[in-house]
Amino acid sequence: MSCHKVLQQQGYRLTPQRVMVVEAIHNADEHISAEEIYAQMKARYPYANISTVYRTLELLEELGLVTKTDFGEGHVRYHHVEKSHHHHLVCQKCGTVIDLGGSALLPLQERLLEDYKFQADLRHLAIFGLCANCQRKET
Repeated sequence: MSCHKVLQQQGYRLTPQRVMVVEAIHNADEHISAEEIYAQMKARYPYANISTVYRTLELLEELGLVTKTDFGEGHVRYHHVEKSHHHHLVCQKCGTVIDLGGSALLPLQERLLEDYKFQADLRHLAIFGLCANCQRKET
């Protein structure tokens, strides 16, 4: 279901600023930061405020419409949940990000439930380590 519909059904107003944040997320090919959303918004609406972007992103996350991931860049990035469930392998040396299919962590999720009776939320994770190229350079 679209963010616009969910916001309306939950009784939230579709202000022009909220619409711009939602559009930026929907139109992003990759994960997008609040700062990148703000830059897009500011170009269209000069009176935009970054706090509006953060509040809207927080609301969208609470409603389960976006996920946020920390890639170790000093800020988090957002992704619309309907675009796909996936994870990321992030190289701590060169910064390469490799997408990992959502099913890759199902065995871990099942093991946590079976062994620890813990229902893990593994919808969107960043796992840090070294990519194959950086591993070769270290040996």
